[in-house]
Amino acid sequence: MRRVLLLLIVSFFVLITEAQNFTRPGDWKKYRKEIFISVGASNFLGDLGGRNQIGKDYSPVDLNFPETKTAFGLGYRYKLDTWINVVGKFNYLIVKGDDALTQEPYRNNRNLNFKSNIFELSGRVEIGYQSSKAGNRYGIKRTLGRRMKANTHSFFVFAGIGGFYYNPKGRAPNGKYIKLMPLHTEGQGLPGGPKKYTNYSICIPLGAFYKYTINKQWSVGLEISWRKTFTDYIDDVGTSYYDSTALATNFGPLAAVMADPNKHLITGQTSPDASGVAAQRGDKQKDSYVTLELTVGYIFKQKRKRARLRSKF
Repeated sequence: MRRVLLLLIVSFFVLITEAQNFTRPGDWKKYRKEIFISVGASNFLGDLGGRNQIGKDYSPVDLNFPETKTAFGLGYRYKLDTWINVVGKFNYLIVKGDDALTQEPYRNNRNLNFKSNIFELSGRVEIGYQSSKAGNRYGIKRTLGRRMKANTHSFFVFAGIGGFYYNPKGRAPNGKYIKLMPLHTEGQGLPGGPKKYTNYSICIPLGAFYKYTINKQWSVGLEISWRKTFTDYIDDVGTSYYDSTALATNFGPLAAVMADPNKHLITGQTSPDASGVAAQRGDKQKDSYVTLELTVGYIFKQKRKRARLRSKF
């Protein structure tokens, strides 16, 4: 079994290497550097919102499509070999969740909501396949065969690491969005409450992209990326309800209102049980978010080095 697995891995890399059908050996080295922009959609997978069912952690079936927002990106790609790239990318996106949009009874009664801008900087490694149409190497200039030779198709998967900034806001009774972190909605910093969270966290982007390159310099593509994060507070929801009187005393009446705006349709949902254990407000799973973006890139051709004439004297 080990030999079979080793043979499959070796065959995979041989196929990738052979598939890089550039016109001449080493021709790809002239086109290592690329800058690209991206625009598309973003969505949130966390405690708030979701479909009309009990939430499923990290599952795309829990995406609430009406809460889809915008995403923008700017990136730089460097080709280490025909089958491997390294990429640095900046993303700006918006995520949002609202219990009022789901018909699942407990979520709907909880009635929490949020939105947040996310500023993300990440680096990643891409591994995949790139092919080019051979065409007619000796064709007349500007013929169809000549043009076909310059076009390539690429499919890569990637993984990386990044950091991002977020700042959740909730919709107050007057309809305006206010920052939730200063309200300590789960009793952060108070006796028995969790510690105060920060506006920064780490993410692991995982995804794939398809790219079509035209004349070796312009590219268009489609990229999908899911981010695993290490915070449960992108939506300001992570643990249990805290005593509303204590919240109002320490952080003002609005803190108590934003912490528990439930609709009172399910008796006792947000109250402690008979033994005094606080009611669950969120689950223990970390938040995540996903983007789907169209990309447009420009590939820089390496300039030829001028030959130096050496004097015999």
